[in-house]
Amino acid sequence: MLMAAAIGLGPLVALAAQTQIFDPQTRTWVDYDAKKARQYYARNKQVPDAFRRQVVPFRTAEEPGTIIIDGNQHFLYLVQPGGQAIRYGIGVGREGFGWAGIVRVGRTAEWPTWTPPAEMVARDPNAVKWANGMPGGPDNPLGARALYLYEGNNDTIYRIHGTPESWSIGLDVSSGCIRMNNDDIIDLHSRVKIGAKVIVLMQGAALYKGV
Repeated sequence: MLMAAAIGLGPLVALAAQTQIFDPQTRTWVDYDAKKARQYYARNKQVPDAFRRQVVPFRTAEEPGTIIIDGNQHFLYLVQPGGQAIRYGIGVGREGFGWAGIVRVGRTAEWPTWTPPAEMVARDPNAVKWANGMPGGPDNPLGARALYLYEGNNDTIYRIHGTPESWSIGLDVSSGCIRMNNDDIIDLHSRVKIGAKVIVLMQGAALYKGV
């Protein structure tokens, strides 16, 4: 497997992503949509193998503790010593809500309060109810933990967070935040330090395809 490179991305860049899933029987990537994801999760009570937490070979010049997000493949890598990384499955921004850039973990929270941004309140009637904040809990869209992403000293409004919608891992579903299973975000939260570098690769920047 393969290699990922940290590349200079400059300021945050908006982009879109596609959703595919690797079929180990045919060893091909096939289109993967919300309907298929719900059916798979209903049958198996978990996400496909490719999106489950695992340690993988991973070559990069970035220091251990760096997070590298490959939205194309729906993977988040936490760089480890010895040419390895912990790979987690993620959900990313739907069409028109993807982005790329180099940011950092500015702060973290356990069972965070969710406060939808004004733009979301304006376009989503379901968000109006929580315009002043939804208390943390199992139904909260931010799930069990949240890592708040900063560019310099400014909150980007993007987060890496858990989700009560486990079936959505591997899909382009969010408004730009990075979704993870609650078990995975708890694991990642326990390993990440405040200030950790986070690289969100631009669409097409991944240097591999396959598992």
